[in-house]
Amino acid sequence: MGITVSGFEYRSIEVADGVRLSAAVGGEGPALVLLHGFPQTHLMWRHVAPVLAEHHTVVCPDLRGYGASGKPEAVDEGTYAKRTMAADIVALADVLGFDRFALVGHDRGAHVAFRAGLDHPDRVSHLGILDIVPTLDTWNVLHGVGAAVAFHLYLMAQPPGLPEQMIAASADAFFGHFLDAWSTSPDAIPADVRAEYLRASRHAIASIVADCRATATVDIEHDQADLDAGNRLTMPVMVVQQDWGRQLGFDATAIWRPWTTDLQHFTTRAGHFMAEEAPQDIAALILDLVKRAELPGAYLDSIRPNGLGPDVSVSQAACQAGSPG
Repeated sequence: MGITVSGFEYRSIEVADGVRLSAAVGGEGPALVLLHGFPQTHLMWRHVAPVLAEHHTVVCPDLRGYGASGKPEAVDEGTYAKRTMAADIVALADVLGFDRFALVGHDRGAHVAFRAGLDHPDRVSHLGILDIVPTLDTWNVLHGVGAAVAFHLYLMAQPPGLPEQMIAASADAFFGHFLDAWSTSPDAIPADVRAEYLRASRHAIASIVADCRATATVDIEHDQADLDAGNRLTMPVMVVQQDWGRQLGFDATAIWRPWTTDLQHFTTRAGHFMAEEAPQDIAALILDLVKRAELPGAYLDSIRPNGLGPDVSVSQAACQAGSPG
């Protein structure tokens, strides 16, 4: 095995027929599951996970279609629907013996975590979201030339065939572009980790595209159905984001309000890969999240936890329940 999360045991666990997730497991205490983003693997948590493992049993899987996990052929749009990928995480928790668990996701993993919180509120005790808005809102806030920052989403939303061929023709340049463009601290992803991200992505082009294609199809349908039904995330929710709202012209906190009952929103000056650029800050925020008790119907004022460094600032846009902005 190449690069690993120090001190963690690696397991391959069947979560669906013919689909196994590779997961790093370490620590002892209440369960905490960390989901990675694009174009990465569970290794993005290599600095954060050991800190959390001092207090929790921490599980860092590679998502379906990524890293060392199974990559089933996308026989239909449901294969990589976030509902399906969220069910994988619940099945993983079942095998590991966790009835309830805190869940934190970054980028693609945050979309999976969001869906898990809506579909399995009895299983997810606390929810952490790093650097996204919900799928439905993602497409709504992308418009005009500002949408160029997400050109990959439009590319991978196209019907099967062309996106996969175009990416395969220059895979390292494609995936490497995001590792460079989205980082404000190049040293945060050293050469060996970067090479592993590129290798893993190069061997997962079809499944990565299928994951993103679902974001433009079935995932929107599921989000819209929940929004229409008034379904909300009922557990404590923490959102940490770059200031995309200022760049693209939207109020990120207002976007999250209709989806939550107990929200804290933070803005970071770190780049997209914040768990690698500001790991101590992200670990502190996660630990603060899992200490929160459920307070149904109340938005919490965001308060900077003690010890946070300069890379995370606090959104002061909390509001009263029932005022979705």
